[in-house]
This record gives sequence, structure tokens and C-alpha cells, in this order.
Amino acid sequence: MSKTLLEQEIHEQPEALARLLAAESDHIARLAGVIRQAQPPFVLIVARGSSDNAAVYGKYALGIFAGLPVALAAPSITTYYGRMPRVRGALVIGVSQSGQGEDVRTVVEQARAQGALTLAVTNDPESPLARTAEHCIGLHVGPEKSVAATKTYTAQLAVMAMLAAHIADDAGLKHDLAGLPAWVSQTLQLAQDAPARAERYRYMTRCVTLGRGFNYATAFELALKIKELTYTGTTPYSPADFRHGPMAQVDEGFPALAIAPDGAVLGDVMDLMRELRERQAELIVISNREEALALAQTPLPIPAIPEWLSPIVATIPGQLLAFGLSRAKGYDVDHPRLLRKVTSTR
Repeated sequence: MSKTLLEQEIHEQPEALARLLAAESDHIARLAGVIRQAQPPFVLIVARGSSDNAAVYGKYALGIFAGLPVALAAPSITTYYGRMPRVRGALVIGVSQSGQGEDVRTVVEQARAQGALTLAVTNDPESPLARTAEHCIGLHVGPEKSVAATKTYTAQLAVMAMLAAHIADDAGLKHDLAGLPAWVSQTLQLAQDAPARAERYRYMTRCVTLGRGFNYATAFELALKIKELTYTGTTPYSPADFRHGPMAQVDEGFPALAIAPDGAVLGDVMDLMRELRERQAELIVISNREEALALAQTPLPIPAIPEWLSPIVATIPGQLLAFGLSRAKGYDVDHPRLLRKVTSTR
């Protein structure tokens, strides 16, 4: 059986990341110098869909390592209500795989008119967004034809990581980045049975995804992948938020996907996973820690990796699980119903 476009693009991610690192590392280092010199008081990131999930990761990476407060924009403030928050002097980043989103472009345009430092992150350096921003970082992943974003998403995460490492000018973080293609290759090997494991969830109609810290973004991205590829009602939560009410829905067999790599928040995620097991929930766990995987009915191992880069690898078993579940349910994984590759919003 020939591979679907989605499968092909999932497996292209090591090479795509290697191209990105080779093409953009020096450029991002120079751009980081411009940003440090400008001393922006805060960062505003403008995005939609999967790109918005990459922005959530950027909020953590730039906040923790570059010391920059990061806000996620509400584009309708500008496009529908005709107002633009005061962003003069800030760093405004527009993130869009295609660079075609008019709402993202409009916010970047108005931010630049105010005197903000503007940056586009896109796979198309000739797109309207790229032409609007003062600076542009290309993703270099090649064409992405399947509707569900995979390699463009992990490349966006990598760009956010590169920006954080270079703005911080931290040699250890920069060294970590060089290992990404190898870690992603190893992850693909470890996760090769994830599509087959998805058969267990063929009749699943609801699910939650759980992630905290850097992997809060992963919880949102994997919820999106499961929804768009399998039409399963899936809600992302931080474990902290899940305890504030949503825990009440847990009963026997309740499906929960937890992202639990080693790191600062692992203990909290593990505590919630133990509570879920006590309530006889069905746990799918993405982790490099044996004690976390041991709590799962469906363990999905990943390699040991610095926590700050773990979303780039932790996303991949989830991509493969969503692909496998879509196939098990008999859906067209490359053409989910009602969706298009480029979504135009304002």
C-alpha cells in the first residue's frame, strides 16, 4: 500500500528540520542581535490554527529563556472592531504556514505602521505576510500537501526555539538545537507502531489531551490533530485546569492522552495520571520516563531530550496516532471533510 501524503510528510520531519537549521541558524543569530538591541518590552504573536499552537510554545520558550513577556493576539480586535492595541517598540511575530491569512497579515501591517519590530514566520517567503513584515524566517520544509499540518508545525516550533536560544545567546541551548533531526528520527522509529495501536480507539467519541509547561502547546496541537483527522470531540487542558471542574467527567474507560516527558512539570502530570488510573480512565501516555509509560494502557515512548525541545518530538507519536485512528475509522486522512489546506479568515 502506497503511503498517504500525511504519512510521507510526517516522515519527512527529520530532513525538514535539518534544512531549517542549516538555512536559518546564521540568519536567526543576526536577527536576535537586532532584537536584543531594540530591547522590546514585550512580544505579541499573531497566528491561527496549528500556528497558534506554535505561538503557545513560543510564549514559554521566549518567556523562560529570553525573559520576554509574550501575549497572543486577538486579530478580530483589529479586523472586526477596527482597533489596534498599542505595540510601538514591541516585537510582533506573525506565524502562518502559508502566509496567506489576511487577519494575521493585517495585524502585522498595523503593528509595523506603529513602529513595532515585525517578523514573519512562514513556509512561503514570497507570501503576503512575508512581504508585510520587516523581517522573515522561512521554514524550508518544502511543499506540504496534506491538509493536516505536520512538518510545518514542528518547523514553527523549531523557529521559536531558535529565536529563544539566540536572543538569550546561550551556548548550551544552541548546542541542544543541533540534535533535533536525530531525536526526531529516533522518535519515528520508537513510534512506528502508533498507527496500529490506534485501532484500540476506533469507537472513541470523546477524549482529552493533557500537557503542561512547554507541552501545553502539544496538548492543543494533538487535540487539533485528533479532531480534524478523526472527528472525535477532543479538548486540551493543562493538568492544573483539568482539576478545576473537567475532572468530574472522568469515568471508567474515559480516554486521556497525557504528554509527560522528563522535566519541571513531570511530577504534576504524573500525579494527575495516577488520579485518572484510580478512576479507571484509559491512558495514552507520551513520555521518555518508564514510570510514566507504566501507567498507560497505550504507552508511546520518545527519546530522552531536554524538556524545552520535547514538544518537537512529543508531537510526532500523536500525529501518527491520529493518522492511525483516522485510517481505522475509514476516513480520507489527506482530505478531512469541510477543510482546506489554506483557510482564509479575517
